[in-house]
Amino acid sequence: MSGVNYESGCILITDNKIKKVARFIDENENNYSESEDNTVINANGNWVMPGLIDAHSHIGISEEKKGEEGNDCNETTEPITPYLKAIDAINPMDAAFHNAIKAGITSVMVGPGSSNVVGGQFVFIKTNGRKIDDMVVLEPAAMKVAFGENPKKNYGNNNQMPSTRMSTAAMLREELFLAEQYARKKQDAIDTGESFSEDFRSECWLPVFDKKIPLKAHVHRADDILTAIRIAKMFDLNLTLDHCTEGHLIAEEIKKSGFPAIIGPSLSSRNKIEVQYMEFKTAGILHKAGVKVAITTDHPVSLIQCLPICAGLAAKEGLGIEEGLRAITINAAEICNVSSRVGSIEEGKDADIAIFDGNPMEIFTKCLYTIIDGKVVYKAEDD
Repeated sequence: MSGVNYESGCILITDNKIKKVARFIDENENNYSESEDNTVINANGNWVMPGLIDAHSHIGISEEKKGEEGNDCNETTEPITPYLKAIDAINPMDAAFHNAIKAGITSVMVGPGSSNVVGGQFVFIKTNGRKIDDMVVLEPAAMKVAFGENPKKNYGNNNQMPSTRMSTAAMLREELFLAEQYARKKQDAIDTGESFSEDFRSECWLPVFDKKIPLKAHVHRADDILTAIRIAKMFDLNLTLDHCTEGHLIAEEIKKSGFPAIIGPSLSSRNKIEVQYMEFKTAGILHKAGVKVAITTDHPVSLIQCLPICAGLAAKEGLGIEEGLRAITINAAEICNVSSRVGSIEEGKDADIAIFDGNPMEIFTKCLYTIIDGKVVYKAEDD
C-alpha cells in the first residue's frame, strides 16, 4: 500500500523506521544479516501491508471485562467539556489492545463518547505498550462534538439543555464563539506585546482554530451531518464526519463540503431511530461521489478485531477492494493527520507492518505477524 506495489519485494527496517523498500535489497550494501539483533522474515506468498488503522474508537477508555468500573467514556454531568483528554482515561491493559494487535491493527484514534455536545480531546496512539505516553503519535488529535440523539437523551431526560437539536447546535455555536474571541484576544496580545491571562478551559480550543486538529463530529442523520458542516463552515474549521450513517443520502452535499467521512459501526444493530438507514453501501456511495472515506468499528460498539471484515463488507457493497484497504490504512491516516508516520509502507515512515496469509478483508485470512515500531509484537505461530 505504498506508491509502488511489488508482487515480490523487500522491506528493510532499521530501529523503528522503514529504511528501504525495493524489489531486491542487497545484504552487503545495506549491512544487514540475520543475527541475534537482526530478524529476517520470509513472507513469500503472503500479503505485506501497512499496519491497519481504526480512525474512531473507544478502546481502553471503554474497557472490556470491566463493566462500569472500566467505563470512562462519557462525562455525563456537564454537556460541554472541551478540556477533557482521552489520554487520561485510556488503560493500555484493556484486553482489546491484544485483539487489535492480533488483527494487524497497529494504531487507533481514541476519544470520548457522544453523550456531550463537546466531549473532549481525542488522541492517536499505537496499540502496543504499557505506558500510554509512549504510545502517543498525536495528542491532541481532534476535538469531539456530538449531534443528534445522544446529547438530547442524556441531558433532556434530566430537564437540562440540550433537549433538542436546536439547543445542541446553539450551545456548540456559543462555545465556538467564545473560543474564537479568546483566540483573537490572545493573538492580539501576542502581536502588541501586552500581557494576557490564559484560561484553562479556552486554551484547548486553540489547535482547533489554528486548524491543527479538526472537530470530530458524531453525526448519523442527514440533517445532523448538514448542521455539523454548516457550523464548521461558519467558524472556518476543519471537520471529520464520524459515523455518517445517512451520508449516502446526501453524498453530493458532503462532497461539496470537502470534509472526509469515517463510516461505521455498520456491523451492529439498528438500535435507534437515527441509524435506521445504516448500510454497508454508504462508504462506496460516498467514495464514488468523491469523498475521502475511512472505516471504523467504533469499538466496543463493534469489536475492534472486526475492522478488516467491516472494510470487506463495505468493499463488497460498492467500495471495492483497493478502496476498502485504503479505508483502513492510508485514508484513515490522512483523515487523522498522521500520514507522515503511518498508513503506508514508505521509506522514512514508522515500521508498522502487518503480514497476512491472504486479503485481510476476507473472513478466513489470518494475521501472521504484527510489527509496531520495528518490533515483532505478534507472531501467529506463538499464539
